[in-house]
Amino acid sequence: MPRPLLATVHHAALRHNLARVRQAAPEARVWAVVKANAYGHGIERVFEALRGADGFALLELDEAERLRALGWRGPILLLEGVFEPRDLETCSRLNLWHAVHCDEQIDWLAMHKTHQPHRVFLKLNSGMNRLGFAPGRYRAAYARLAALPQVEEISHATHFADADGARGIALQQAVFTQATQGLPGERTLCNSAALLRHAGDASSDWVRPGIALYGSSPDYPAHSASDWGLQPAMSLTSRLIGVTHVQAGERVGYGGLFTAQGPMRVGVVACGYADGYPREAPTGTPVLVEGVRTRTLGRVSMDMLAVDLTPVPQAAFGSPVTLWGQGLSIDEVAHAAGTVGYVLMSALAPRVPAVADEG
Repeated sequence: MPRPLLATVHHAALRHNLARVRQAAPEARVWAVVKANAYGHGIERVFEALRGADGFALLELDEAERLRALGWRGPILLLEGVFEPRDLETCSRLNLWHAVHCDEQIDWLAMHKTHQPHRVFLKLNSGMNRLGFAPGRYRAAYARLAALPQVEEISHATHFADADGARGIALQQAVFTQATQGLPGERTLCNSAALLRHAGDASSDWVRPGIALYGSSPDYPAHSASDWGLQPAMSLTSRLIGVTHVQAGERVGYGGLFTAQGPMRVGVVACGYADGYPREAPTGTPVLVEGVRTRTLGRVSMDMLAVDLTPVPQAAFGSPVTLWGQGLSIDEVAHAAGTVGYVLMSALAPRVPAVADEG
């Protein structure tokens, strides 16, 4: 039989989360962000559940190809735009909308021969200092694009750096408002954190939820996913493949990082860092065995991890284990490992079998 490790993508949760973000911004249209293979969930596995969105946003041309092959005929936005001039041919062929964040991308558009003018999203660097035109250069970039016959419509975009923190969005919102004042075109500003925390202060034509669609909180631990009314879209489950009895003073795992204080039963789970579980997860990281909350013990190995069976005396070989998902927030596991849910989702290894629960 195959190794008992499985990632299950829950369609009901994805549909629920999409409805939740619409509730947060009822006047806006929704981009379902499916970059990084839908945050590790798989574009093909999430498509039916998220096709109620108004558009899909991503990075890679091959991911856009996959969406078109699935039958999606609506808008697709390339969040980082194109990476070389010939990418514009693919944009024309697939009818892709794309970000423009630098002079080189405008130069490529000016040289591009097309019978179908492009829809572009001009990006403003409103304070994150990553991609986008500086406020003082934004209107000149807009004027260049507006003069090109290759461009049919120009929309406006920015990205908030601190929507999940104490600084919030007010400063960047003011910069964006000033830079785009009087310019025609639709606006898109809000990622998941801005959408849930500041949607009333950052109204726009389009919102861009990513992590919220997959049931993770964008500002954990300030708020949990359940605080925001989100449901986990993926469950990573396995089984116990061994049970060991250890005595007081005996150590568990590589490096002996955990030492038993008394006699105890230790379960061995078929999951390790080669599957995407964080190697940094310390003793005490939460895990469910037969639905009962317990903890990991010692260092995570490549293919296995150890768990404390003290709270689950009935547990035995073959007992079900939930590493994260329904009943155990991925944010809790990530926080214990010193990282965020985004990392765990997108780091899920290709060797982990994955299925969609379409119920």
